[in-house]
Amino acid sequence: MTREYPEVAMASDDFDLFRDAISGTQPLKQDTVVHKQKATRFKGEVIAEQKKQHQAEFYFSDEYVPDIDTNGTVNYVRPGADKYLAKQLRRGDYAPELILDMHGMNKETAKDELAALIHACKKQHVSCACIVHGIGERILKHKVPHYLVQHPDILAMHQAPLEYGGKGAILILVDLPQNLEFRR
Repeated sequence: MTREYPEVAMASDDFDLFRDAISGTQPLKQDTVVHKQKATRFKGEVIAEQKKQHQAEFYFSDEYVPDIDTNGTVNYVRPGADKYLAKQLRRGDYAPELILDMHGMNKETAKDELAALIHACKKQHVSCACIVHGIGERILKHKVPHYLVQHPDILAMHQAPLEYGGKGAILILVDLPQNLEFRR
């Protein structure tokens, strides 16, 4: 059973009228070209990344050999800072809020990650962090303290207590500004 709806049904002369109205027209040819948009980065992002790389390369040189013993217990306090900081780190008076695990990294990746860790500490206002370099072939065990001594924001470092990694880790104190303003 079919129904006819009067408002929908069109008379045959309506179709003829429509055909007459569109006679002489041609179908449109689809010639629209869709261009792929390149992924662009903001100029500020590029500048910040270049600055971070430049700072990491500047602060962490492989040629610089500081006067610290990396074969024994790693112990360093920046000149002019309180010598008691190293003892506080050794005793575990400072608990690290950030931990960087460097297992499996090469020296170049380690430099970038150290720079990122120090930047994160300053940004999040974290004064103590732990760097777990492991023991392995002792490459990072010797190089990480040499890199950290070169950075101006490192106040002190000491071999971590056993609960934070012992001989395979270093605790660092980052110099934070004294007059911190609330930032959003």
